Amino acid sequence: MTAEVLPSARWLYCGEPEESQRAVLVQFSNGKLLNPGNMRFTMYKSSDSTNPRKRGHRILAAETERLSYVGNNFGIGALKCNTLCRHFVGVLNKTSGQMEVYDAELFNMQPLFSDESIESESSLENQAKTFREKMDSCIEAFGTTKQKRALNSRRMNSVGSESLNRAVAKAAEEIIHTKGVTALLSDAAHDDSQDDSLYLPPCHAEASKPEDVYKFADLLTPAEYEALEGPSEAFRNVTSEEILKMIEENSHCAFVIEALKSLSADKELRDRQARCLWFLDTLIKFRAQKVIKRKSALGSEVPHIINTKLLKHFTCLTYNNGSLRNLISDSMKAKITAHVLLLALHINNFEIDLTVLQRDLKLSEKRIIEIAKAMRLRVSKKKVEVVAGRVEEHRLGVLRLPLPAPQAAERQAKRRKIT
Repeated sequence: MTAEVLPSARWLYCGEPEESQRAVLVQFSNGKLLNPGNMRFTMYKSSDSTNPRKRGHRILAAETERLSYVGNNFGIGALKCNTLCRHFVGVLNKTSGQMEVYDAELFNMQPLFSDESIESESSLENQAKTFREKMDSCIEAFGTTKQKRALNSRRMNSVGSESLNRAVAKAAEEIIHTKGVTALLSDAAHDDSQDDSLYLPPCHAEASKPEDVYKFADLLTPAEYEALEGPSEAFRNVTSEEILKMIEENSHCAFVIEALKSLSADKELRDRQARCLWFLDTLIKFRAQKVIKRKSALGSEVPHIINTKLLKHFTCLTYNNGSLRNLISDSMKAKITAHVLLLALHINNFEIDLTVLQRDLKLSEKRIIEIAKAMRLRVSKKKVEVVAGRVEEHRLGVLRLPLPAPQAAERQAKRRKIT
């Protein structure tokens, strides 16, 4: 009896097999199959042929009498070794002795437990999700550490906002229950007439003297007034030659220059006028800015306590491009204007030329009259000789008792009518 002699085997690399004969290797996550011959396999490929990343997506399904299995080469369930290793399947042709070697992919087959109720609920829940919620789910699963941190921060802010809204709603219900709708409407009407008080110092309408209507201590504290002694020395000892130089260089506003020409001869009163004029001039220069980018906005000659007052009381703190900035908003400009007018009233015996201050502050005549009336000044007209032979009509503001009825600014009244 002679033995059959087979020819020696040779390797023959064939690359990827035909699409209809896809070579795959499978492993089962829950053990080994006893009867692998009873398995029925089905391969599904992505229908998106334009996207190069999705073109190679495959899903392998397998069925037995007891369970169904599924595996894929993409997503969370895909094996990492497919990208790190190469797998091959060899088919030995006994006649030719050639081992035909094909590229293959390894699939991890996991049992699929079908529950119609769970699937239907999951489908409905997924349909109900917004685009933002779906994006958040993707970030939770695949996002970078920075993206996940931003997502957590946004969710915390959202929770805080919801809690705040609930607290505000509850507080509003309690107030309405306690005071009643009629009383609240009455309070709202009263608040409308007091809108201008947001940028005005306290007004003591019951005062018996003009200087007590807007108290000087509400404009400058004793410590702030004391700090103005050094910077105001140049104003206190100003000479006629220095005033002419100021006019030529346009280094100070017109109101300050005119007031320096007529400073009091009384030493104590002159010192008070000089300090107030220096602070008034500083306020006007400060108001001309929009954004304060450094703490010492007007230079090192401004005392620290005065600089702190300017930033704290006449700016709004804003956040921009990762940094905090002090912004001089329109409401803050109105507040500065009101303080300038009140300082001028205390300097000029409670009668001021609104036209001169309007030009220094670069305001319209209508706007400065609105603020003056909100401060309960009496506004009148007067012919003023500015140069030889030239006369202008100026607006004057006078603080006189009894005070006229308060008037809200016209622009605010129009806004209330619209809303």
